[in-house]
Amino acid sequence: MAHPKLGFTFASLMPLGPALAIETAQQASALGYRSFWTAETTGPEAFSLLAAAGAAAPGMDLGTGVLALQLRTPMVTAMGAATLQALHPDADILLGVGISSPVVTSRWHGVDYGERPLARVREYVTLVKACLSGEKVDFDGEFYRVKGFRLGLKLGEKKPKVVVGALNPAMLKLAGEVADGVLLNYLPASHVAWSVEQVRAGGDAEIYGYVHAGVGDREQGLDKARRDLFSYAVVDAYAANFRRAGFGDEVDEIREHHAAGDREGALAAVSDRMCDAIDVLGDADTVRDAVRAYVDAGVDVPVLMPLPWGGDRRQVITATMEAAASA
Repeated sequence: MAHPKLGFTFASLMPLGPALAIETAQQASALGYRSFWTAETTGPEAFSLLAAAGAAAPGMDLGTGVLALQLRTPMVTAMGAATLQALHPDADILLGVGISSPVVTSRWHGVDYGERPLARVREYVTLVKACLSGEKVDFDGEFYRVKGFRLGLKLGEKKPKVVVGALNPAMLKLAGEVADGVLLNYLPASHVAWSVEQVRAGGDAEIYGYVHAGVGDREQGLDKARRDLFSYAVVDAYAANFRRAGFGDEVDEIREHHAAGDREGALAAVSDRMCDAIDVLGDADTVRDAVRAYVDAGVDVPVLMPLPWGGDRRQVITATMEAAASA
């Protein structure tokens, strides 16, 4: 039987196209998954994809994991979440937002990444919640100013919940303080307890956690895992978290090679140990045990991020979903 709060994210499958979101949402629902999530970078737009997935698989909660907050004003984000809530009034709408990375915001979208991320996230979440209240909103902050905004949708008692994607101590504490939930990502199960401790220093936000796992040949998948983890190890926030999780030697070597323009050397510096801890590949029992490990470490809502690597990708996804649902 699936964990009672088990979720599924389409984030790792976005390049395969939005039609697959419909199929996987239906499949996830049939297997006992409770929530369906997606991310947003340059592929499918999050709210429209979730609206379609929710229509295809009624009864599932719907989550963004996460939206880069620089790309939408708090008002537009509140409107998107409220629209999704109005279309799916019985679902929990989990509005995941985060500070993202300079690559996504500046390079791909041409929007300033910005400074003072903690202050910006605090202000953003405060304003989103105010907009979702349905009351008239006047706000004069450091990053956002609005006068006379009132959400033009009438929501019932159920309103979207705000979830903050967080990695580092101050952001985890802030998420615990101002959000309904915090989404953990790209960390080994062994680093969950420390992360939860930081959240609890701020408040009692629910702990969501992406579990990166795939049923498949570990040896064949290691190269893809190395490329995946390399792309995050060169981002400062993720690098700091990898170091705290016990991969400081790997991070230092990865970044040294990357700074020298040696991509192959940087990829080689991603150790098997690091891959096995974060991008878990193996048989069905390995995937099932990975989900259990995150739950045992303190994740309230485990969310499977399937790794569609090796062979028939659709078959790999199905086998992975079934394995995680047996946890």
